[in-house]
This record gives sequence, structure tokens and C-alpha cells, in this order.
Amino acid sequence: MSKLKELRKKKGFTQIKMQMLTGIDQSNYSKIERGKRYMSFEECKRIALALGTSMDYLADLTDDPNPYPRSEKSQDET
Repeated sequence: MSKLKELRKKKGFTQIKMQMLTGIDQSNYSKIERGKRYMSFEECKRIALALGTSMDYLADLTDDPNPYPRSEKSQDET
């Protein structure tokens, strides 16, 4: 199971809920989860915010799923 799917399920979110939270079409989100499509930088950012994790975790650059402290500006975007 991908990190993305694991995090989504841990939060109790469906792919439709992720569509609502991120603005990424459910079919495209499904392809991202299955590794059939890469996510853009902006999509990665929106997914990380929706799932409460870091972009580094989604990109397999860290094993720590906890988000970094966010700046005031990024908190206004959520």
C-alpha cells in the first residue's frame, strides 16, 4: 500500500473527500495513488496539507510523516 493511500485511509478519507479537499479530480487522484501518474508540485502541496504531512514524506525523502512547522502564510492557505 502506498504512503499516500495509507495516510488517506488513516484519516478516514475517501478519494472523493480528497477531491473535495485538494481540487484534484478523483480519477487523477486515484492514478497518483496507484503510481500511474505523477503529481505536480502544487498537487503535492495540496495533498500534504490535506493529509497533515510533509511534501518530503510524500516524496519518500523522509520516513517521518509529521509535518514541519508551517509559516503564518501557509496556514492562511488552508
